[in-house]
Amino acid sequence: MAKRKRATGKTNSKSPLFKKITTIVTKVFLWFLMVTVLWVLVYRFVNPPITLLMIQRNLERSSNDKPFKMEKKWVDFEDISDNMKRAAVSAEDQLFLKHLGFDLKAIEKAFAANKNSKKIKGGSTISQQTAKNVFLWPGRSWIRKGFEAYFTLLIEILWSKERILEVYLNVIEMGDGIYGAEAASQSYFNKSCSKLSKSQAAVIAACFPNPRRWTPRNPTQYIRHRQFLIMKNMKRLGPLDF
Repeated sequence: MAKRKRATGKTNSKSPLFKKITTIVTKVFLWFLMVTVLWVLVYRFVNPPITLLMIQRNLERSSNDKPFKMEKKWVDFEDISDNMKRAAVSAEDQLFLKHLGFDLKAIEKAFAANKNSKKIKGGSTISQQTAKNVFLWPGRSWIRKGFEAYFTLLIEILWSKERILEVYLNVIEMGDGIYGAEAASQSYFNKSCSKLSKSQAAVIAACFPNPRRWTPRNPTQYIRHRQFLIMKNMKRLGPLDF
């Protein structure tokens, strides 16, 4: 009996600490949920002013004694050329209008390819890239990937496909210090992104994977080939039915 009482006493002494930890974890989780959902809801109506990637790029420029550079101008969805929208979807995520944020086949292919290659191949959808660009920091850690999946689900639930593509085409890096379709169009072709031709939109989209290495201003043979494939996909894709 004495042994049972002592054992019970030990359990009771641990119980308040366990309850306290559980309460703290629950509160942190609820606060995180509330803040992130509110954040995503706000950006459904308010255009993101800056991203962590833009900040990081300028810190890198500063460390290399280069001046601050952030060329960007927000353009509403209806004012972005249909060619630019179709080029982006054709280049990055042809199932964009059909999936709920994740292309499982593309993820499986990327995972299989990365097993046997030092060159990392991405399988991210436009929704995943938007979540990463707007809400997270650059990187490839599993923790960041977990947050990316969470924010991807949130924007798929709380935003429309039009809003996702609008934000994507306004914040994506499109050159050294160049962000968004309007800044890229002005920089490379001296015109508004509302007037981009199929060929111009396709060559911009061809550089998406590494916009600081490749440029529409002086496209390599590889970029020209990607441009050709994107234009072929644009023709097959047809009009985007939002």
